[in-house]
Amino acid sequence: MVLKRWWGGLSITLAGIFMKRIYRTDRNKLPSKCIVVANHTSYLDIIMSVHLFPHTIIFMAKAELLKVPLFSIFFKKLDIPVNRKSASASHQALAKCGHEIDKGRAVFIFPEGTISDEGKLKPFKNGAFKLAIEKQVPIVVITYINNWKLLQNGGFFKSFGRPGIARAVVHPPIETKGMTEENLVSLRHQVYDLTVKTLEEFKKYSR
Repeated sequence: MVLKRWWGGLSITLAGIFMKRIYRTDRNKLPSKCIVVANHTSYLDIIMSVHLFPHTIIFMAKAELLKVPLFSIFFKKLDIPVNRKSASASHQALAKCGHEIDKGRAVFIFPEGTISDEGKLKPFKNGAFKLAIEKQVPIVVITYINNWKLLQNGGFFKSFGRPGIARAVVHPPIETKGMTEENLVSLRHQVYDLTVKTLEEFKKYSR
């Protein structure tokens, strides 16, 4: 994790990108055993994430990252790739996430399932929220404000990028203790609405 932070920090600093981290909760009290979810607008989201959270994070992300030189070494060894076109592969990946949670680790899942276009939020899938309820662990929500403007969809060396300040908001944990599958939809809506509200609050930075 230390190496990930060093590598990520160096990469974005050399690109002229600096992080603005906005915590609406005590960073040092964020749970080590949880599910972290965020809107997904850029490969920059993954690089920033390791700097936002004090604990080790296991990422579940698309298997295509194994083909990206800057990500493949760490992602192959430490994280959970998923083939988005296969329902069985997605189920297996979520099962692996469950095992990591059982070990006391934090798992990071992008509920949109893919990178959105120009920061426009896509519908959230159920997987992250179902898993949080099954494991009775809190959800920590991160909202990325303007990463899509600094590194657009396509990845390093393949897309438009520019220097600037990348902003992210880290919200207080949402507890799931006592929730059942009947609460799944309302939990998903709660996280989605929080993300929409935060993007609207900081929209001047994403224009």
